[in-house]
Amino acid sequence: MRKDYPRYTLRVSKEMLFKIKYIANFNGRTKNKEIEQTLKKHIRDFEKNFGEINVPDEISEDE
Repeated sequence: MRKDYPRYTLRVSKEMLFKIKYIANFNGRTKNKEIEQTLKKHIRDFEKNFGEINVPDEISEDE
């Protein structure tokens, strides 16, 4: 894991975690990478519909 990536705790139900693991295994990914790919797709779709989200040069960990 890259050291410059902030950690984030995600709370989900056991059922959802099982399904994420199932999909991740199907796609040959870890659960973390599966969640990351899902989030990337969601962000792409959002930006396609509503415009690019501008990210400031400095971001605090709680943003």
